[in-house]
Amino acid sequence: MSSVEETIEVAVPVSTAYNQWTQFKSFPRFMTVVKRVEQIRPNLTRWVVGFGPLRHEFDAEIVDQRPDSLVTWRSLGARAGHRGEVSFRATGPGRTEVAVRIDFRSSGTPGLRTHAAGFARRTVRAELGHFKEFIEGLGQEGGAWRGAIRDGHVRPVEPEPVRCRVPHWPVG
Repeated sequence: MSSVEETIEVAVPVSTAYNQWTQFKSFPRFMTVVKRVEQIRPNLTRWVVGFGPLRHEFDAEIVDQRPDSLVTWRSLGARAGHRGEVSFRATGPGRTEVAVRIDFRSSGTPGLRTHAAGFARRTVRAELGHFKEFIEGLGQEGGAWRGAIRDGHVRPVEPEPVRCRVPHWPVG
């Protein structure tokens, strides 16, 4: 198995970066290799990716999703063979580190596997750069889904805590 890890800092708050990342249908607007994404269910997406005339379609299950923190997925099907995660971490006021790790099954000769890994690394780096330009250009997310997924199971959206002020009455 080969791995690709890339990190980029974006000049938006964590919630903005996370909220935009979870809008999978918008990926073709800024990722050149992503041609289409359909959200089948909250924890299942269908992807069409391609380079030039080549196209590949696969489903991906979202295994873990924690608001403002992490999204992990695994591709489904015999040909897919990859899993990944993207994490979000505040690095300062209005700044977020976005870290991507993708593990993929590689086949072929050692030279071909090395070439494929280098191509994957360059592609992930470029696509993260496109995400940075996109989200910083918008300045705000184009939508949000604040639910959570644990072990592939969708959890209800946690309600915002109710904040009330209890009056302080003098005693006596």
